[in-house]
Amino acid sequence: MRVGPLALGTLSDWEPEPGPTVVWQPSAAALAVAQRAPINAVPASYMQEQHIRGYIDQTAVGLDYSRLMVLSCDMAGRCDRRAIDYIINAHVRRHETYRSWFEHADDGRLIRHVIDDPADIQLVAVDHGDLTLPQVRELLTQTPDPLQWDCFRFGIIQGKSHFTFFASIDHVHVDAAVAGVTLMELYFMYNALVAGGAPLELPAAGNYSEFCVRQHQFTSALTLESPEIAAWRDFAESNENSLPGFPLPLGDPAQPCPAAMVTVTMLGEKQTVDFETVCTDAGARFIGGVLACCGLAEQELTGKGTYFGLTPRDTRRSPDDDLTLGWFTGLIPITVEIGDSSFADAAQSAQVSFDSGRTLADVPYQRVRELVPTLGKPPPNFPVVNFLDAGAAPLSALIAAGLDDLNIGVYSDGRYSYQMSVYVIRVGEETAATAVFPDNPQAHESVARYLAVLKSVFERVAAGGPGGHLA
Repeated sequence: MRVGPLALGTLSDWEPEPGPTVVWQPSAAALAVAQRAPINAVPASYMQEQHIRGYIDQTAVGLDYSRLMVLSCDMAGRCDRRAIDYIINAHVRRHETYRSWFEHADDGRLIRHVIDDPADIQLVAVDHGDLTLPQVRELLTQTPDPLQWDCFRFGIIQGKSHFTFFASIDHVHVDAAVAGVTLMELYFMYNALVAGGAPLELPAAGNYSEFCVRQHQFTSALTLESPEIAAWRDFAESNENSLPGFPLPLGDPAQPCPAAMVTVTMLGEKQTVDFETVCTDAGARFIGGVLACCGLAEQELTGKGTYFGLTPRDTRRSPDDDLTLGWFTGLIPITVEIGDSSFADAAQSAQVSFDSGRTLADVPYQRVRELVPTLGKPPPNFPVVNFLDAGAAPLSALIAAGLDDLNIGVYSDGRYSYQMSVYVIRVGEETAATAVFPDNPQAHESVARYLAVLKSVFERVAAGGPGGHLA
């Protein structure tokens, strides 16, 4: 699946030209330094802790866990290995998050260890020779887990007329911004070095540990009386003291299975333009229309008069944050009153919920549960609706930087966690929806039914105008 300049999918969708493969991984000396790294008082961010504990809990019961973000791009010619070696090591030393690793203590605490001197980090090249495509994919899935310091790998595959640069990084260190930050550093630094120039003077990267401290300072000050906690509590209590689940069955969550991915076109080029016009006429933006359609589709499937959903938001708030690798993403709880209202009413309700709930992305649901212990864990396969627009940041930044012809890709490792993801994606000529879900027969049947209803809703909105009741 391609979104503007970016290919998205699971690792099985990644198809670089096979060839001689080189992987950069920490040296024995660097691993020894990491093992001796002192304990650091900075707590894991809530997102890091959720990820690590999810991995621990899932593996403890024999289930797999999606944990890797794989990114790649193609560069012309034969790889200058000395230049790539310099860039990879400079990159890992530059971004503070790579200096941390977490120990799971006997009492259940997560303890951060931090390498004091980034110069002690040294990644060395390991030649793997000519590998087939399945062998390359398997090599990346062997990237260590989030309880190991060296849970990241970088490498190249030399093709006939180009080479493919890739990185496999555990989610504990990165979110979706990894593509822009990492590949822009690679591209501009590599071109400068192979042209005979000096290494570029990059602006200083931010410090993810500083974000972790800010986050815990902010969340520690929250109380039961805080409006953010009250809003989250109301949302959870409206969903049986938890987060909303998917409206259709997705199979037994206790049974191991990989991730499946299905993409369905929702709207063609003219329909996409018409849909946006309908949203604007209704006093909403495209995102409000998307969430309203999700609510209307769920009403058709379940008869429920109120839609409860979740959508992510990047919580970066400063230029320093924009250059920082780490996991900044939070969730916005969405409530849309559907009933027998028109699309315009539903879209306005969705837009108001999205806009007023933006600050709630700074409040992790785990923190809400700490203050309100009657609330439960998220249910298995709870859905998160992502909206991606190729004309907006961060994807537009790749085009502005001239990287849109590099065959950039971002992939998951093909494992499945406990969160279902729905991506509604707008590119210039169409709007599509992609679902990532457990790969079992019941889930395939349910997701096909859901996407068919969602497509019908999108098409009727585009054809009927904001006042339509979609009957």
